[in-house]
Amino acid sequence: MATTVSPQRARILDAVTRVVADRGYESATVADVVRAAGVSRTTFYEQFSSKEACFLAAYAEACDALDERIGAAVRAADGAGWRAQLRAGIRAYLDRLVTDTALARTFLHEVHAAGPAALSFRDEALRRFSGRYHATYEQARAVDPTLREPPPDALYVLCAGTEQLAAARLRTGGPDALPALEDVFCACAEALLLHHEPESEEP
Repeated sequence: MATTVSPQRARILDAVTRVVADRGYESATVADVVRAAGVSRTTFYEQFSSKEACFLAAYAEACDALDERIGAAVRAADGAGWRAQLRAGIRAYLDRLVTDTALARTFLHEVHAAGPAALSFRDEALRRFSGRYHATYEQARAVDPTLREPPPDALYVLCAGTEQLAAARLRTGGPDALPALEDVFCACAEALLLHHEPESEEP
């Protein structure tokens, strides 16, 4: 169940996302955030101990919201087969990046400038989303029991690689370049998930 967020806290989290997207993490200041949020510095520090703490909270909330969005898309495709559900989840991910480019720039690009704690958060998020690919594998294996389970690190590489490609396309082509990645991401996922167990050798 989603945690209730106070209106002031929500405005601050939204503001740090927009400010970091516009100015970059290193150049963004608490003063910029409180100005964009329309709150006082006192209110900011009642909620967060620092700019970093605010950024990490915004990142965590964005990951939660994205996970919920992907989950809803996957559930809506229930009954259409695992490939349709895989594509629905990938499309939901890309659609979110297209419709909120400030969020995309902040959490695809600027997270790398936000320090070790932010990178640890990113690692956790990639592991979390790799679990969705594992769920897809389990659905595919229910259809074809000869499929070999992919290693967890391989699923992590899949998530990290697709995120990196999305970041590169956003940087070079803007949000309009992102929807074209849907087929690429689906192909990469299927290439990893559809490995078969080797046939047993006859004694």
